[in-house]
Amino acid sequence: MKKHKILLYNPIAVFFDMPLALLAIGSVLDPQKYEVIIIDGRIDDNPIDAISKHIDEALCFGTTVLTGKPIKDALKTTQAVKRMRPDIPVIWGGWHTSLFPTQTLEDENCIDVTAQGQGEDTFKELVEAYADKKDITSIKGICYRNSEGGIIKNPPRTITAMDTFADINYELIDVEKYFKKKGRRQLDYISSTGCYFRCTFCADPFVYNRKWTAISPEVMVNKLAELHEKYQFTDLNLQDETYFTYRDRVIEISERIIEKGLNFSWAATMRADQGSRMTIEDFKICAKSGLRRLLIGVESGSQEMMDWLKKDIKLEQVYMCAERCKELGIAVQFPFIVGFPEETDKSIEETVKVALELNSMHPNFNTPIFYFKPYPGTTITDNVIKDGYKLPKTVHEWSDFDFVGSSGPWVSAEKYDFFEKFKFYLKFAYSNQRLIYKPLQFLARWRCKYKFFSMPIEKKIVDVLFKKQQLA
Repeated sequence: MKKHKILLYNPIAVFFDMPLALLAIGSVLDPQKYEVIIIDGRIDDNPIDAISKHIDEALCFGTTVLTGKPIKDALKTTQAVKRMRPDIPVIWGGWHTSLFPTQTLEDENCIDVTAQGQGEDTFKELVEAYADKKDITSIKGICYRNSEGGIIKNPPRTITAMDTFADINYELIDVEKYFKKKGRRQLDYISSTGCYFRCTFCADPFVYNRKWTAISPEVMVNKLAELHEKYQFTDLNLQDETYFTYRDRVIEISERIIEKGLNFSWAATMRADQGSRMTIEDFKICAKSGLRRLLIGVESGSQEMMDWLKKDIKLEQVYMCAERCKELGIAVQFPFIVGFPEETDKSIEETVKVALELNSMHPNFNTPIFYFKPYPGTTITDNVIKDGYKLPKTVHEWSDFDFVGSSGPWVSAEKYDFFEKFKFYLKFAYSNQRLIYKPLQFLARWRCKYKFFSMPIEKKIVDVLFKKQQLA
């Protein structure tokens, strides 16, 4: 029996993580019936040509889309696909269609279906419906355009236990190409989906309804052992939203990694409250199993602001995690956000203070600072819209939306200038630097201590004489 071709596309972006969402939906399809072809705009030299080689035989075309600039490439590629095959069903999934299920279809006739939330079962049912020439009207978790041109939104799909899905089939991509792009043999992996928490600046509660599911420790470590033997990766990048949700699960995974003698490092996300409930012995087990870096979101140095954001953590818990990681030499990223609506100068001062304290604790501690921008699906965004804030109104406007590269609407030019300088000096002041940088590093520490950033001569010297990415 001839297999149906399933074309999947990963849009251009600035990072080179493996396309885990596409791997997940491609892996649940029956390999005896379907040939899954993943084309990546970041990896393939000419993705349109690559698509054209398979388009005539393809059953459907799917892409995953993040809100922001990746939309541009997704639109460009989708439009090219429709020019080649006007009749081919086009499915968009990912964060953007989870947040804007109907708007995307209203704005672009080249898109036929949008998928919301967890996509494995949804995509499998869509593909089987297309293969059997059946309608899609009863498939949960989608929006679609009917024969009259109307847009229909079906009921949502509840989150499904990850252990029920087939193993991720990394053979669907050329893993070595991703290793090369990353500059290290780093494997990307997701062991859990969703998040239980209620942070008001995050879209997770909207998309996953505060539900969480994970692969069991035994299944996960057995699979990692197979992948390690096959691909010989040296580092594991866990892409879970909240990997440390259950302490017992994390410890069992670490112990099984140690028992199997798997030799790789790993990085993951941790909430400060989760880390504070672990003992130093727990941290040691994780470190022994290869833990090299954590990402612990702080968001604000003000406890009052944290409570307003419904982070449900305490600053004392952040410092407790920092001390334990310092003792064990575990690197940590502590992200902060400034420029929330109605944020006070006192709150910003406290954020600067805490970021400086954490950054100076260890050369491998880093405190990136981002500017808040209203992200769709969040409580804060809902509130500022009520107060008159205008979000982009079309998928095309969202494609121009920059989440990280510029200041948000509640950051003055003066505050933006301060934080751009502060971020540079903070990153430069306490990280491991070559001997040639030491005099400039000494000045950077002095500037951070006294918040004196006028006449940033040494910053200009570094910008001109040295490549910025070396400091990143």
